[in-house]
Amino acid sequence: MATSTKKKVRKARKPAPVKTAPDPHLPNPYYEVRDSAVHGRGCFARQFIPKGTRIAEYIGDRITWAEADKRYEGYDVNDNHTFLFIVDKKTVVDGGVNGNDARFINHSCDENVQSTVEKGRVYLDAIKDIQQNEELGFDYQIGRDKNDPPNVDEIFACRCGSPKCRGTMLWPAKRPKPRKKKRSSVKTAAKKVASKSAKKAAKKATKKVAKKATKKVAKKKVAKKVAKKVAKKAAKKKAAKKK
Repeated sequence: MATSTKKKVRKARKPAPVKTAPDPHLPNPYYEVRDSAVHGRGCFARQFIPKGTRIAEYIGDRITWAEADKRYEGYDVNDNHTFLFIVDKKTVVDGGVNGNDARFINHSCDENVQSTVEKGRVYLDAIKDIQQNEELGFDYQIGRDKNDPPNVDEIFACRCGSPKCRGTMLWPAKRPKPRKKKRSSVKTAAKKVASKSAKKAAKKATKKVAKKATKKVAKKKVAKKVAKKVAKKAAKKKAAKKK
């Protein structure tokens, strides 16, 4: 009986994912900031990061939407740097003020990191195994707005280089087509009234025609009956004369 000469090899276990975010005020143990081919500066894995690891907390000034609008009221519309992170309908985290290195994580259409909000705090979790020196990226999904400049797709063009790249950091990916303007309520109301009155008029007309028709038919029937009676009387008279 043949025996295998291959030695048994032990498989190294992947490290278990850490569910607690590191201290956001200290240097992050999972990544370092370096120049990025995608855009400006980026975050690159110092070591292998297993899927499910809570890599960082995104911190910065916690402000209202109104404060954010005031803060960036006069900013250059052609500047695609954005460090504002939505927490909820009332709160925004501005990573550009009192923020940490998590603000340098670039956009990617094929993200390996995903943001999540828990108890009003923003965390970044690994959704895939991330290899050492691999760049971290998550989908920004920057919302479109009716006041966007015409070249907004050029401003927020994506250069992640992924086969899944949709070409933009914006969401939805394509600019929605402008909806047709609804006609004024006065016009639509007038049309409804006109159509109703037209229907009523048509019904009345059909009723009148039907009544006239039934009257004619009734007159004809009466005339026929009278004619029959006259004919019968005449026949009786003739029969009496012959007798």
